[in-house]
Amino acid sequence: MSGDAAQETAVRDMVDAVYRSESRRVLATLIRLLGDFDLAEEALHDAFTAAVERWPRDGVPANPRAWLVSAGRFKAIDSIRRRARFDASLEQIARQLDVDAGDPAARDEESVEDDRLRLIFTCCHPALPPDAQVALTLREVCGLTTEEIARAFLTGPSTVAQRIVRAKAKIRDARIPYEVPARGDLPGRLDTVLHVIYLVFNEGYSASAGTSLTRPDLSGEAIRLGRLLIDLLAEPEALGLLALMLLHESRRVARTSPAGELVLLGDQDRSLWNRELIAEGSDLVQRALSSRRFGPYTLQAAIAAVHAEAPAAGATDWAQIVGLYDVLARADPSPVVELNRAAAVAMRDGPLAGLTLIDAILARGDLADYYLAHSARADLCRRLGRTTEARASYERALCLTQQEPERRFLERRLGELPD
Repeated sequence: MSGDAAQETAVRDMVDAVYRSESRRVLATLIRLLGDFDLAEEALHDAFTAAVERWPRDGVPANPRAWLVSAGRFKAIDSIRRRARFDASLEQIARQLDVDAGDPAARDEESVEDDRLRLIFTCCHPALPPDAQVALTLREVCGLTTEEIARAFLTGPSTVAQRIVRAKAKIRDARIPYEVPARGDLPGRLDTVLHVIYLVFNEGYSASAGTSLTRPDLSGEAIRLGRLLIDLLAEPEALGLLALMLLHESRRVARTSPAGELVLLGDQDRSLWNRELIAEGSDLVQRALSSRRFGPYTLQAAIAAVHAEAPAAGATDWAQIVGLYDVLARADPSPVVELNRAAAVAMRDGPLAGLTLIDAILARGDLADYYLAHSARADLCRRLGRTTEARASYERALCLTQQEPERRFLERRLGELPD
């Protein structure tokens, strides 16, 4: 490979890296500057196209994000002016964008960083249906594809795409402002924002599909959004959510083997757990609990903290965990909470006690398509020596997961069962 070709390849790799790390921030700023989702998405595409063309020739700019924002804004204004030949009203819009936007590179870094928080509150506006709030945020703030969002919703990609299109139209037609709500309105808007941030984290911590178990970019972004939210509004549940994410994140490295295989919590090398994240998360849990105004995220974080405090799997205080799940089941009842409680009961009282609870959940028809329910049932049957049932449950779980490391784990478990 010639020197010029090698340099061009290196620059293209740089553009790809910038896209992965900065594209959603650039998009958020373009939405603020342009006031339109679709126009901003088109501008983002045009900006990166320009980067591919110009960076190999001119070199990578010192501040790639500011360069991309400027390029995207100017491309959008040019596009509007071209269309103005057929619609004179667009020329006024282009002139207004020129006046209002100024130089994006000159804006302070804190303002640019806050763009994503503005965007998430816009996507979570109460004028939008809850499912549209979540879908739009996952698409626009985090860049998930409609297929990935559809798997999170257990629905079809076309349904998700329609929700996103309708949500954008509602924001445009209702002139929903691109801003963080006034402090007096924040508490009522917080629940949806927390829910969306946690969904983003979960997609990063345990990817819904693909070859990798985790997507660190997404979980890292959720944690960053969680920190921004606490800076803005130190509500106990915001503290609890950040604590929960940090405590889970502390185990990331130990969750996979060097070969990328799934390692269950009880088998993880706890020396690999990040003690700084555990300390920060545990402190946040205590702050949230001491407020006496905590909710489900804080309770889940308290459960994660009990796991983090155990020096070895055998030293886990399962009685305390079951007690916390009892409280969580009253505060936020759901089949998934019941399932997690059943797994904890199995560790405290034995596999038969846990299996009885899981069978009751499945008998109601709940979680019939949730692979973790069948995987948990299979494991308890395996421990009880009920091989035929274990095999059937492992096979059912395999049919329901698209995550490759999880599939390989289930296949190994199946292969280990006696004939």
